[in-house]
Amino acid sequence: MELGHDETLERYTIAVVVPAYNEELLIQETLQGIPDYVTSIYVVDDGSSDRTAEQIVALNDPRIVFIRHEVNKGVGASIVTGYRLAKADEVDLIAVMGGDNQMDPEELPRLLVPVIEGDADYTKGNRLASRVYRKGMSRWRQFGNFVLTTLTKLASGYWDISDPQNGYTVISRKALSTLNLDMIYTYYGYCNDMLIKLSAAGLHTVDVVMPARYGRERSSIRYGKYVRKVAPMLMRGFFWRLKTRYIVQRFRPIIVPYGAGIIALPLGVLISAGALVAQLAHLPDVAQLALDGVSLVVVGAILFGSGVFFEMRANPNRHDDGNSGLKAAPRQKITS
Repeated sequence: MELGHDETLERYTIAVVVPAYNEELLIQETLQGIPDYVTSIYVVDDGSSDRTAEQIVALNDPRIVFIRHEVNKGVGASIVTGYRLAKADEVDLIAVMGGDNQMDPEELPRLLVPVIEGDADYTKGNRLASRVYRKGMSRWRQFGNFVLTTLTKLASGYWDISDPQNGYTVISRKALSTLNLDMIYTYYGYCNDMLIKLSAAGLHTVDVVMPARYGRERSSIRYGKYVRKVAPMLMRGFFWRLKTRYIVQRFRPIIVPYGAGIIALPLGVLISAGALVAQLAHLPDVAQLALDGVSLVVVGAILFGSGVFFEMRANPNRHDDGNSGLKAAPRQKITS
């Protein structure tokens, strides 16, 4: 069966969560573009100060469930609100599309297919696969995305993903039920945090390559501030994931080189810094201290790198080429 046929997708219950904050100019265009096979649209107005709420209410679409946060809680909190409604309604597949019309609804079937076929628990867009797909993305934004991609790969253990800031996603009901929604980061870094939580749960995430889509919307993200705020969250998430996956859930030997490297590296840096201070103060017997510090740094780096290597080998994630077809005659409800 050909990819994207509405009659195939209509066999499933599909919801779209639409977070919106001050999107009065684009929210109607966004909602009107959502395909007919989508059964529910959870629109969450995150305390907008403009006419966003009025524009949503004015639409005559029975699929729309409108929720308003009286105060701004963050885009992550808005998505969690939508996820909770989808869980309560036992929706099979839950997508997220921003309220700024930046996410092309024609790409939605390509995000749905890997989840329907059981090849993924969570799919996300990837705009960084080629220069053509990055068209319209500033170089500064590309650089910021590259930095955050590298940090997120380490924090999540998903070394084959890219463009982790891409919020165009689909998750299965079963995968959603495994997550503690109370723990999801509420700021813009929720996309990165979701990957950490999914990885800790042992779920498969698949990148779906698609072009960037920029139009009249203006991103409010400032990448300097974004990186400064999200990077500490990613570091905390990294340690939380290692503890959860390799100690709490079940002890796995991979934590040994990781843990040893995490201890040796900063200790070696501290000893090396101490040796430098001692040398500047013209204290005696500095050479051995410096050698010990450098040795610890080297050993720590090797151990930490070994942990990364073993994790990459032990947890290969699945890729999606975006060309697989839908299975015939799926059930009306996906059992969990």
